[in-house]
Amino acid sequence: MSYPALIAYLARLSDPTGSPASLWLNQQGQAEGRFFNCTLTSAFQPVRDVASGQLRAWEALARNADDGDASPSLWRQLDHAASDDESVELDRLCRMLHAINFFRQEEGGDADLYLSVHDRLLSAVSINHGHAFRRILDALGLPASRVVLQLPEVSANQRWLLGYVTDNYKRNGFRMALNLPEPGRAAELLTQVQPAALRIDAGRIGDDDTLARLITEVHDHGVQLIVRKVQTLDALSRLIRVSHALGLPVQAQGWALDTPRASIAPALSKKDTPPERELRWRAP
Repeated sequence: MSYPALIAYLARLSDPTGSPASLWLNQQGQAEGRFFNCTLTSAFQPVRDVASGQLRAWEALARNADDGDASPSLWRQLDHAASDDESVELDRLCRMLHAINFFRQEEGGDADLYLSVHDRLLSAVSINHGHAFRRILDALGLPASRVVLQLPEVSANQRWLLGYVTDNYKRNGFRMALNLPEPGRAAELLTQVQPAALRIDAGRIGDDDTLARLITEVHDHGVQLIVRKVQTLDALSRLIRVSHALGLPVQAQGWALDTPRASIAPALSKKDTPPERELRWRAP
């Protein structure tokens, strides 16, 4: 799908005499930006259906362009160096970069784009969360309907803040994904926020029975379950086994399936793998 306003903006970025100093295009046509002494760029990691291997979405990750696709999380490098206001600025810059770098690639098809919201943004922004980012998407002609904002974990005494923030984001046309700290809190978050997806780290799920209850509970609410940090083939095989036994869908993301990369084209050309076979999806 073509986005004329985005194409025109990219043309301005590629003109060294007229592009904004804060953003530019590298030789591969990828948008980059600067924060502190780091050159920021985007990497994308697929989210797949565990039964078929079909690609469902992409999560965007901020990277230091000097380190390539395999660089460590930029937030880990900068989190303690930045003030709250600077963290808000970085958070918004990253989401803008990710949106540009994702939607400029025609191979994106109709897949969703998952973008993280840093925990400092929840309390540092006083009103109308999501309004500034929605204006950027509208100006570039990009579909907010395909953007899912991932909220960080919140403690029990921050539940009021979570409700306030998600209401603002939803009123600005965004769907929400919540990070689940442990399976026992699923009912609480599903009822309170009614997100589009719940995400949980593979290491936070106990035995197969716990996984089965979580899959069933999330499915009964019409919500997508995404198991993150699936780093080993054993963890992936477990998801396939339980999902297949229940006959219910589960999505997964992690290094056992794909590594993050700047280009989204290679992952879309992969063949789907039947659930009864051992899955060995690896990024090229």
